[in-house]
Amino acid sequence: MAVEKNAKTYTTFPPEVASVAAARRFVGETLRGWGVDDVDDAMLLTSELVTNAIVHAGTEVEVVCELVGGQVRVEVHDRHQARRVPVPGDQVSGRGLLFPETLAISWGVTYGQGGKNVWFTVPGIGATEHPPPPPPREEIISAPQAARPTVDQLAQRTAQAAQDILGADCVYVLLADDDAELSLRATAGVRPEGAALEIGLEGAPVGGRGVYADLGGSPYNLPALQAAGIRSLVTAPFTVDGRAIGLLIAASRDPGHFIEADVERLQEIADRQAPSMERARLMELERARRGWLGFLAEASSMLAGTLDQQMTMALVSQLIVPRLATWCAVFTVRDTDLASPAYAWHADETMVADLRTLLEQLPPAPPPAEPGPWEGFTPAPAGDLPETAHRVTGDVAHVFPLLARGRKIGMLVVGGPKGARFTRDALELTEDLAGRAALAIDNARLYEEQADMSRTLQRSLLPPDIPTVPGLDVAVVYEPAGEHSEVGGDFYDVFSVGTRWRFAIGDVCGTGPEAAAVTGLARQALRILGRENHSIPEVLERLNALILDEGTRARFLTLLHGELEDLGEGRFRVTYATAGHPPPLFLSPSGLVKAEEDSDLMLGVFPDATFTVRTEILKPGHLLMGFTDGVTERRRGKQLLGDDGGLERILEGCVDLNAGAVGAKVMRAVRGFSVEPSHDDMALIVLRVEE
Repeated sequence: MAVEKNAKTYTTFPPEVASVAAARRFVGETLRGWGVDDVDDAMLLTSELVTNAIVHAGTEVEVVCELVGGQVRVEVHDRHQARRVPVPGDQVSGRGLLFPETLAISWGVTYGQGGKNVWFTVPGIGATEHPPPPPPREEIISAPQAARPTVDQLAQRTAQAAQDILGADCVYVLLADDDAELSLRATAGVRPEGAALEIGLEGAPVGGRGVYADLGGSPYNLPALQAAGIRSLVTAPFTVDGRAIGLLIAASRDPGHFIEADVERLQEIADRQAPSMERARLMELERARRGWLGFLAEASSMLAGTLDQQMTMALVSQLIVPRLATWCAVFTVRDTDLASPAYAWHADETMVADLRTLLEQLPPAPPPAEPGPWEGFTPAPAGDLPETAHRVTGDVAHVFPLLARGRKIGMLVVGGPKGARFTRDALELTEDLAGRAALAIDNARLYEEQADMSRTLQRSLLPPDIPTVPGLDVAVVYEPAGEHSEVGGDFYDVFSVGTRWRFAIGDVCGTGPEAAAVTGLARQALRILGRENHSIPEVLERLNALILDEGTRARFLTLLHGELEDLGEGRFRVTYATAGHPPPLFLSPSGLVKAEEDSDLMLGVFPDATFTVRTEILKPGHLLMGFTDGVTERRRGKQLLGDDGGLERILEGCVDLNAGAVGAKVMRAVRGFSVEPSHDDMALIVLRVEE
């Protein structure tokens, strides 16, 4: 049971119930209660210390947590004085206290008359009190560290220690990566030219140890060392739990420099440092993998943020370069099953043009079924090559199929300079990214195809151009809402019927294919019925019947439909009817705006609907403006643009403007009314009698 006293918390674990899990939980809960964010290292170190106490002491175990001077101090007490603590360098089994040496800011052991305590400190929160004076102690073993060492730092310390102990001219620390390939991580002493980068171990597997006075008899192929004058060496493997993780090599220009005893000395160094380096390597790998997961999440979010196909391919390439490869190329499948280059990017921007030129000269090829090496530039493409093409043609490359919805839509190729090696982690990450990229590219392709069809359909539902009407200045404005992949529900038309002219502006309920079907039906019916000399009310009644005949596929339609008749002397008679649509606004040269209040029933609701005709005379300078409800229902908070005659006030300021200028001014005012994007289509039709 925990008791808090003077910023300390104590707990006791009797031997019969001593539990590593309980100690971890106690430390974790205590530190979190103090507001410490990162408790993982403290819990791991507590596990190690309590385990040692249980195994080696076998007495009651007490754990003490203290928040002192901005640091957390954890002590593990036992009641056995004689049992010493295994520390790094002792010839004992297990890891000893390598974890505290690696993870803690400082640690130590205090021996007293009643037993001993092993302690460590880790970062905490703001200081709560001054550190107390150290307790009396018979012996303190301490290993203060400024920061947790990295793999390369530990490897460098190991190399330096081996050189000092063996008096070698040079020492190499090689560690295996996840592909079991050795890579040079640290050197000490004389570095033969080229040897530091081209150790090139081949032949016997890692694990050999011994003295080699003659490099010709070595199981390892070390041409760089031989060329540098190295004549003898001694090797010892790094092993952890019986598994080889690397190799420690000490070399000399003296053929007889090393003796058999040096093998044991080098092996002792390797055995002492291997657990620390493996621990650091695993932590480094874990951090890298967490970073890759974050990278994939960020990449997925970025790829989901665009539906432009070319932009998506550019984004994929620039996510890969230079994190995972020196260059990247995206190939896509077009009209055949063969893939051709669509985008390429290089870390060296001066080489992008050369890379694209080379890729374009490759013959189209089917995407591969599985990831693997790519030999596209071997042999080099035929034709006129850039002078700098050799900088790319010798590169190492890998190819990944782009699969989306069970189809091969292309392939992704990544490359690096000659001699470069792609690690297994890098290839797996690229393959994962290729899968996400394929779906993003295919989504963008489908969206572009749908958007193109929608634009084509939208154009077919509107008149190709506005006719020239003698004596009238005519202008229209149309702005669909939403994505380009949707067909808007608003439409307009102006057409002749003998010596007269008819106009229409309508709004179909909703958007998409169903709305497009009603729009197409209405526009064609208006023209056909008008040219058959049906009156305005007859046209609306017949169109209402046609929409109702569509049954459940039909959509409601609001419509303003009218006719203009030239009376001579610059005057026009306007005859119009409204079916559920906002009535038109009339503007006189004096700035007076006039509007009707009422509208008849919308089309597609009742079969016996009737429609009232209204008539106005337009004189020179007068204009009529029809509009859809997307204009008046433009919203800013709870206010609509059409509230309290808002549109009428805008139109009042359009005196003496031509039809096009009126439409532009009204739409500027509509857009400026709210910063939010419009959620409804907007259409205007302006008819002004010329003066």
